Amino acid sequence: MLLLSSPSEAQQTRVQVGVLTCQVAGGAGFIFGSSKALECILEGPKVRARYTGTIQKFGVDLGFTTKSAIAWAVFAPTTELASRALEGNYAGVSGEATIGLGLGANALLGGSGNSVALQPLSVQAQQGLNLAVGISALSLRALQ
Repeated sequence: MLLLSSPSEAQQTRVQVGVLTCQVAGGAGFIFGSSKALECILEGPKVRARYTGTIQKFGVDLGFTTKSAIAWAVFAPTTELASRALEGNYAGVSGEATIGLGLGANALLGGSGNSVALQPLSVQAQQGLNLAVGISALSLRALQ
């Protein structure tokens, strides 16, 4: 992840503000990547918000997976988040391997002014047959 960040972004102090839990649609991966829809809930001591979006993987992504869940710890510059603070685009390095029941992890940086970091809290649990290594891009949009 640090390879994608500038030195000032890597050194920025962040505090954990909550947990983002997402349900990810299943689907097929293709040689050059995949795109899957997701529905998310951000929950923390001072925040609760719903988001929708997509997660895309660029690189080797071969196979098929069923619906899965991903949870990220959300880190921001302050505990006082705006209502749409996570809205925006994120990028990072990802990897997963699935044979039957498999695991994956995705660490991402983005959101408002690239100030939000999403660190894997629980690894992705999914079923299927899949191999994916490359760059992940996450796009989130706040729901009313």
